[in-house]
Amino acid sequence: MSWKEDLRKLSDNLKQQRDELKLQLHLAKQDVRDEWDDMEEYWDRFRHKMDQVLHDASDATDEAYRTAHTIGEDLKSGYRRLRERLK
Repeated sequence: MSWKEDLRKLSDNLKQQRDELKLQLHLAKQDVRDEWDDMEEYWDRFRHKMDQVLHDASDATDEAYRTAHTIGEDLKSGYRRLRERLK
């Protein structure tokens, strides 16, 4: 799998998790909502980095890919943590 496909797959997975969590938030406690707000800021950073890497695909560096991938993996962990707190 190419790095471009890998990042797209990660992005699609994160978007699905994000959408599912948004639906559950209306019942959440304030501390969970605060954590959600933090995750939303991180999501924006991830999307910006993804757009940058995919737009500049021919010039993208391994460092840019690793940065986007690291942010994405951090988001995945954060979404998992939020999902557990909503149970």
